[in-house]
Amino acid sequence: MSGAVFSDIRDMERKLRSYIDDGTAANFVQVRDEPLTAVKPNGELMKPLKRLENHDGCFLAVDCSTRTLKRANNWGVYLMRSSYARVENREVNWGYAERICTTVGDSYSRSNFLKDFRIELESQMALSLLAQNETQSYYDHPKSRTDYMLLDGGGYFGGERKFRVSLYEQCEKEGLRLLAISKNSPSLHDDKGRDFLAAIYDLSPGGTWIYHPVRKADKDRSLYGDIAVVRLCAESSYVFRCDIMEYLSDGDISEIVSPLTCVSGDPRCVGYPIALWLAHEFSAPSDASLLHYYDQVEETLKNAGLLDSLRREELSCSFADELHGVRFPFRMEMVGNHV
Repeated sequence: MSGAVFSDIRDMERKLRSYIDDGTAANFVQVRDEPLTAVKPNGELMKPLKRLENHDGCFLAVDCSTRTLKRANNWGVYLMRSSYARVENREVNWGYAERICTTVGDSYSRSNFLKDFRIELESQMALSLLAQNETQSYYDHPKSRTDYMLLDGGGYFGGERKFRVSLYEQCEKEGLRLLAISKNSPSLHDDKGRDFLAAIYDLSPGGTWIYHPVRKADKDRSLYGDIAVVRLCAESSYVFRCDIMEYLSDGDISEIVSPLTCVSGDPRCVGYPIALWLAHEFSAPSDASLLHYYDQVEETLKNAGLLDSLRREELSCSFADELHGVRFPFRMEMVGNHV
């Protein structure tokens, strides 16, 4: 068990003891969702992307997963696993770090807190990679401006549920092409309130392309990149939101994004950049790891004299799990979101 996880276990014990002894406040601060963007599609903003077979550079991506170890109506204990994947030509380097997160509150407030914590862990992971001597020397190479840092999500920095501004500043300093690519973009609507990505797909000429800009960067509203939409694989029907950082906007946007086409053709990732797909895959802990942490949590709560009281609260909200034959909360996550 790492020092950070050991500290997290102690923090879990403290928070849940406080909950058992004092309860929880009825009020909580809501973290606002990403603002809606509604624009009328304009086919003139769609430009073809040159499809490349290879790229003389590196793609570094980070992601983070959340798995539930224990939960009740008013609290939850979670395993957070942040990971990275570095892809250069056909070589892959990867690694991960794990944390235990305990939060008290209803499911909505817990979900918001966990989203915020995930993004913070991704920022920490990316910054630590840039700070490593090995990575620093690599990005001092003259070809650094052909190297990419890929984030999962929108290009928002500073504050709740946003990446660290220091990560943006460090990537700009290092000359990295920092892009934020979302798996899902529910905040993008057309002028009639429909899904924007689906609306502009109907305008698609086929092949690979970029639609830029949907919206320009606005640092006063924490949006540090231009919002674009890209289709990176002609054989895939999936298109993705791609936020291109403001410090890159003076260059040729198509030239900046085109290298992604050479790492988005793998059939496993259906048009999503393989580095981000791998980071997502590596962020998934094994069943053995989940069971190990589950046992650690149970043992700690038992030794603290809290397990029986907390287990009664677990049972009061887990009957649906029982009907599905699910013993552990992280098994139910295979069926649906279970915070």
